[in-house]
Amino acid sequence: MFRRRTADQPVEAACRLPVGRVGWEVAGGSVVGHHYPANFDVLHVDAELPFVAVADGMGDGEGSRVAGRTTLDTLRELVHAGWPAVGPRELRAAVTEAQIRVRRAGAALDELTGCTLTALLAEPDGELAWIVQLGDSRAYRLRDGVLELVTVDHTMAWLGVLHGWWPAASPEATRARYQLLRYVGHPDRPDPDLLAVPLRAGDTWLLCTDGVTDQVDYHRLRDLLAEPDPTRAVRALLAATLAEGGGDNATAVVLRVRPTP
Repeated sequence: MFRRRTADQPVEAACRLPVGRVGWEVAGGSVVGHHYPANFDVLHVDAELPFVAVADGMGDGEGSRVAGRTTLDTLRELVHAGWPAVGPRELRAAVTEAQIRVRRAGAALDELTGCTLTALLAEPDGELAWIVQLGDSRAYRLRDGVLELVTVDHTMAWLGVLHGWWPAASPEATRARYQLLRYVGHPDRPDPDLLAVPLRAGDTWLLCTDGVTDQVDYHRLRDLLAEPDPTRAVRALLAATLAEGGGDNATAVVLRVRPTP
């Protein structure tokens, strides 16, 4: 289930489980930060299935809270109901259902009701995983000392920087970061990116909201993820966001892929 804690209790969930030919060691946590009065991020670390996810609500109201909770509850319900026959078709259907439920919930609220979504689900043999992406939360992979951003931000800022409309650190890019092109709760129900990624023993995966990546730079992220214990890595990442000002809710899930004995 999803959980929230205050800034002095950052680690929400941790588990180990066999996934086909590899093992997973996972930890996830979230902090409020110093700017918002409450935490509008939601995370899920599944204790039974190889499934993790983060969601970041849009804004700081009830619509934000409802969107994240509804999205991860829906995905968890449908992944569990369909397991082990959950592939790209089923994941797209789960996101479509989440869109419907979030829009339905938002109809009763007089405010924006939406959230980002980044989720990772492994296939039963543990050799391949599917990443589901909507918005500007992110998935990174650390392999052989190289940290790679695997997902794409669905923002005007991403398009602007990619196509050279403005520099990454410009005021235009900063403003455009808040213009999400795709998210759960969007009236057009946009499709998610669905990425097939191989899992290799020794890989470390990070799923996180922008409260992490906006405050902790690439080199610091890479260094902190080199910590072999996921719980310690999560604590260090979240502490780093607070040390850098805590300007946003920050949520991280760290997954280590281990060889099975």
